Amino acid sequence: KRQPTAEEKASLLFAFRAVKHVKSNAIVLVQGTHTVGIGAGQMNRLESVRIATKNAGDKAKGSVLGSDAFFPFRDGVDAAAEAGVGLIIQPGGSKRDDEAIEAADEAGIAMVFTGVRHFRH
Repeated sequence: KRQPTAEEKASLLFAFRAVKHVKSNAIVLVQGTHTVGIGAGQMNRLESVRIATKNAGDKAKGSVLGSDAFFPFRDGVDAAAEAGVGLIIQPGGSKRDDEAIEAADEAGIAMVFTGVRHFRH
């Protein structure tokens, strides 16, 4: 429901570019054009979100989360919301995209779908 502002769009693009260079399952948290947390190489996306938000600490609040692949369940979005993430950019394409969207809407998180995966391992 929430749309990103013009300022937030620059951070979204930076996060999307940065996450493609991180080992999958990759999550990058960005403030402006600075990376503040990275979760990489985990067996599932939720653990990558947890690692990235833990590494970011207070800087996770209001950050942009970039994901190299879709969220297969809403739990990753819920964990991001709990840490205070404000925006998410991800490829989409999960059978459960509607659940991820619902979680983002409930938390007031703007979510942008790119249709492009950077998944690699």
